[in-house]
Amino acid sequence: MVEQHISSAYDRDLEGIQAQIMKMGGLVEQAILDAAVSLETRDDALSEKVRAGDKTIDKLDEVINEQAARVIALRAPTAIDLRVILSVMKISSNLERIGDLAKNMAKRNTVLLTLQPVNGAASTLRRMAKEVERMLKDALDSYIQRDAELARAVINHDHDVDQMYNAIFREFLTFMMEDPRNITGCMHLHFIAKNVERMGDHVTAIAEQVVFLVEGEMPDDERPKGDTTSLDADLPS
Repeated sequence: MVEQHISSAYDRDLEGIQAQIMKMGGLVEQAILDAAVSLETRDDALSEKVRAGDKTIDKLDEVINEQAARVIALRAPTAIDLRVILSVMKISSNLERIGDLAKNMAKRNTVLLTLQPVNGAASTLRRMAKEVERMLKDALDSYIQRDAELARAVINHDHDVDQMYNAIFREFLTFMMEDPRNITGCMHLHFIAKNVERMGDHVTAIAEQVVFLVEGEMPDDERPKGDTTSLDADLPS
């Protein structure tokens, strides 16, 4: 009876943590989309919503980590259960990082409002961001369903996002060479594109945690990195 009670309490704790993960994931998905739409529509109010909303995402990350530490301390989880808890903490960390990158996109948008638009760039970035948002949705679905194959599909899809980034990087170089007045705007847009590409890397890390959770090992197949540039896109948080 005591063991059954402990197991039941652990299950309730884990369900609570997983509910927080899904709530956090939903907020991050929306932040990605809102940041991209605010860029395309030049909507500073929507950019501010993304920046302000990052505090909620950060708070959820703190709550999840506190709850996970509490479960480890009080429930003495078995090796398999501990793997679940550790995966949850890493997934939460990656979600928090994606939220930071969406916030950085929104910060750049405020600057871009003062510059002339670069033809077609915002809509291309929105499509790229939508691809990453779809990847994140699939990664979270694979976690809930414990579906390693879906997680691997997400990992493989990151290469497509890298290729989109490389293509838009070349476009920006062309725009800057054709008209020096585009240089400042294209530099900011490039940093945004790099943020989106790095979001894809963090989504991939989430999918890799799902494979680890289901199979007990990280994916062993070497994933070629499609990003052929090396500029860092982060703004200070």
